[in-house]
Amino acid sequence: MTHGPPASRKRQQQQINTDIEQSVVEAESGLPTPPDGGWGWMVVLASFSIHIITDGLTYSFGIFYTEFLTYFNEGKGYTAWIASILVGVTLCSGPISSSLVNRYGCRAVTIAGALLAAASLAVSSYATSVFMLFITIGFGTGMGLGLIYLPAIVSVTMYFERLRSLATGIAVCGSGLGTSIFAPLTEALIKRLEWQGALQAIGAIVLICVLFGLMFRPLTHESAAAAAVAVAGKQDEATVPALQHSSTGRPASPAKQTTHQSGEGALKRSNSHGDMDIPKIDLNAVGLPTKSNGHSISGHNLDADRKLLPVDETKRLGLSQPLLTAPLTDQQLQATTMQGAMKRAESGTMYRKDALYTGSVHNIASRHTSQANLSVYEKGSYGSVQGNGTGTQLGGQDATEQCLGCIPCSKETCDTFREMMNFSILKDPIFIVFTVSNFLTSVGFNVPYVYLAAQAQVLGIDTKNASYLLGIIGIANTVGRIVLGYVSDKTWVNRLWVYNWSLAICGIATGLSVFCRDFYWLAVYSAVFGFTIGAYVGLTSVILVDLLGLEKLTNAFGLLLLFQGIASFVGPPIAGWLYDYTLSYGPGFIMAGTTIAISGAMLFAIPSIQRYLDRKRSPVALPGGIPME
Repeated sequence: MTHGPPASRKRQQQQINTDIEQSVVEAESGLPTPPDGGWGWMVVLASFSIHIITDGLTYSFGIFYTEFLTYFNEGKGYTAWIASILVGVTLCSGPISSSLVNRYGCRAVTIAGALLAAASLAVSSYATSVFMLFITIGFGTGMGLGLIYLPAIVSVTMYFERLRSLATGIAVCGSGLGTSIFAPLTEALIKRLEWQGALQAIGAIVLICVLFGLMFRPLTHESAAAAAVAVAGKQDEATVPALQHSSTGRPASPAKQTTHQSGEGALKRSNSHGDMDIPKIDLNAVGLPTKSNGHSISGHNLDADRKLLPVDETKRLGLSQPLLTAPLTDQQLQATTMQGAMKRAESGTMYRKDALYTGSVHNIASRHTSQANLSVYEKGSYGSVQGNGTGTQLGGQDATEQCLGCIPCSKETCDTFREMMNFSILKDPIFIVFTVSNFLTSVGFNVPYVYLAAQAQVLGIDTKNASYLLGIIGIANTVGRIVLGYVSDKTWVNRLWVYNWSLAICGIATGLSVFCRDFYWLAVYSAVFGFTIGAYVGLTSVILVDLLGLEKLTNAFGLLLLFQGIASFVGPPIAGWLYDYTLSYGPGFIMAGTTIAISGAMLFAIPSIQRYLDRKRSPVALPGGIPME
C-alpha cells in the first residue's frame, strides 16, 4: 500500500485525536478492536477447515440418499426428508446458535456442536428405519452443524475489519472445496465400509472440528488507559488533545469540528488512516445509560453534539467527565491495564452490529455515506441489540431472564434471541420481498445436491462418476464465491444486480438440466449451477446491509435463516414426491429451477419499490409553499 507525502500538522493532530477518542470509546464499550491479522489468520484457517467438513458433509449427502433408498426401500419423497430436516434444522438453529455465542463465545459453542454432530452420526449407523434417521441425522446432526456454522463466521469477523472481505472469503471457500472432497470420499467409504461404517468414519472426521473450535481464541480487551499510553508518544507532537477542553473553554479541535460538519462519523477505527476521505463507522456504540465514555442512553455521541453547546456548557461537560481529561495515577494506570488485559470477549460477541457482516466495513461507509455514524439509532427499535458487550449488565452480571416466557436464560442469550426473532422488521416492504425471494431460492437450492447423483445413475452413469458431479459443483462454487465476491466488492458494481442475474441464470440452467443426457452435459450444468449459486450463499449479508442498513443486519439475518430453514424442509421432499408420481427426476429439477429463477427475477423490482417508498415518505409541498407530510 502506497502512502502520500508526510501529513501536515493539522492532519497529524486530527489522527491523534481520532486514535485517543477511539481508544476510550472502544475500551468502555467492552468490545475489543479487530486486529486485522495476527492470530486472526489461524482463526481463518480453522474456519476454512470447518467449512470443508460441515458443508462437505451436508452437500454430498445425496450419495447417502441413494443408499438409503436401496436399504430401507421407502419412497423417494419420504426418504428425502432426512436431508431436508438436516439442512432445515441447521438453518433454523441460527438464532439459537447466535444466542449461545453471545453468552458463551464461539469456542465453547463450536466444540459443543462438534460433539453433538459426531455423536449423532455415530448413533445413526445403528438406525433400523428412515424415521430413526429423521431423529439422529436430521435433528441431532442438524443441530450440531447449526451450532458450528454460525461461530465459524462470527469468529472471523471478530478478528478482521479492514481485511474482513478477504478473510471471510477465504473461510467460506472451504464449503465448495469440502463438497469436491467429500462427494468422492463418501462414495469410496460406502463401497468399503457400507453406509453404516461410512457414517461412523465421517462422524470421526466431524469430531476434528473440536480441535478447530479450540483455535477460536477470544480477543483480549485493551483498556482505555493502555490504549491511551500507546498513543502517548504522538501527543508530544500535538498541541491540543482531542478529548480535552482548555481552561479558556475552547471546544474540540477545528479538525474534529470539520468532520462533524461534513456529516461524517465522529469516530474512526484503528485501521483507518488519516488521509482517507471515506467516513468511518462506530460499530461498538450501544444504548446504555450515560457513562464516562460520553455516550448517552440513546446511543448518541455527546462529543458530536458539543459543537452546538455554549462555551460555558462545554466547559461544564468537560469538568463533569474527568476520566476523559484528567491524567491517571500510576496505580490507576496499572489497575486498569491489568483489568483490560484479563477481560475476554467470551460473551457479548453478538452485540457488535457487524458480527454477521462478511464484507469490508470500510466499504459500507464508502457506499452509504448516510450510514457513516451508526451509533445514532433509536433505542428499542428493531435492529438494535442492546447491551454493553461484556456481559456486565445494569442488573448484575449473573442476571437471568425468561426466553419465550418460560425458559430461564442469561441476559446475553435473551438479548440476541429477541433481536433475531423480532418480527417487527416484517413491516419493511423491502425485507418482505427479499425474504420471499430467499424462501423460493431455498426451496430449489438443495434439490441438485440431493438428486443429481440419483439422476445420473438413472441415465446409466456409474456411482463414481455421479459423485464427481457433486465435486464439480463444489469446485465451481469455490470459484464463483471468489469471483462474484471480488466483483461485488467494487464500489462501482451494483451488487443487487449481480445477485439477481446469478440466481436467474442458475434457475434457468437448473430447469434446462432435464435435457442433459450424458455425463459431460451434466458436468457443464454442475459447473454453471455451482458458480452462480455462490452468489446466494456469499452475498446475502452484504445485500441485506445494502438494502436495510447495518443496524438491522442481526435482526434481518436471524429471520432470514428461519425462513430459509422452513423452505429447506419442503424442497427435496416435493421433488421426491414428483418422482414417485411421474417416475422421473425431471419435474423436480424443473420445479427447483423455476423457484430459483423467480427468486432472482423478482428482486429486479426492488429499486422501483425503493423509489416509490421514497416518494411516499417525502413531504409534499402545498400551493403556498408549506410542506405537508
